[in-house]
Amino acid sequence: MGNFDQKVNKFIEIFVEQNGYAKVIQGLQNTLLIAVTGLIIGIIVGTLIATMRVLPKYKTLPKVLNGICSFYVALFRGTPMVVQLLVFYYVLLPIIGLKITGVQVAMLVFGLNSGAYISEIMRSGIQSVDSGQMEAGRAVGLSFGTSMMKIVIPQAVKNILPTLGNEFISLIKETSVVSFVGAADLYVAFNYIGSNSYEFMVPYLVMALIYIALVLIISLLIKLMERSLKKSDRRN
Repeated sequence: MGNFDQKVNKFIEIFVEQNGYAKVIQGLQNTLLIAVTGLIIGIIVGTLIATMRVLPKYKTLPKVLNGICSFYVALFRGTPMVVQLLVFYYVLLPIIGLKITGVQVAMLVFGLNSGAYISEIMRSGIQSVDSGQMEAGRAVGLSFGTSMMKIVIPQAVKNILPTLGNEFISLIKETSVVSFVGAADLYVAFNYIGSNSYEFMVPYLVMALIYIALVLIISLLIKLMERSLKKSDRRN
């Protein structure tokens, strides 16, 4: 027990006296920024891909778009996140001559990766909406795109909200790999504390508790949103 107390005291010393808390705060900010931005980009990309994949395939253009989208989804779902980060940061960016930070690369890659998964989630959500909803929109003179955006997709989002919450949780946890491209997340912050104290047990335990707290908060928010939507449906 005394040995554990020494480890805790060493952690507190690095965390407080050597400004380890500043790195943890910065790491937490980057973790949330990458995950939130990635989810937003993923929802936009995923919705566009899902919409294109449910287009009627009577003409050549929808078939071509469906093929491109299918390749995109297979590419990002078929390769690990860390490989995508490394390829973007060390291969693609130097080729095109673009210089951006590791955090910005992580936000972009997380968004593109999430878009592939969300497209399948959104596609299943769209298909779960009664086809009569689209027919009703077209019957009152709305275009396919307008009917999709104003009638079908809002209902689809309600159906897939818990799954979107799970995707956000996955993004939060996967930010632990962004250190490969020089981004300072929670893992980097607590690794710094461990390296300076020569003791990693307590820093990693605290890091795990922070991740668990984030997941619990997100889960609670998702449940509150679901209840709010259900109450709104009852009123309507």
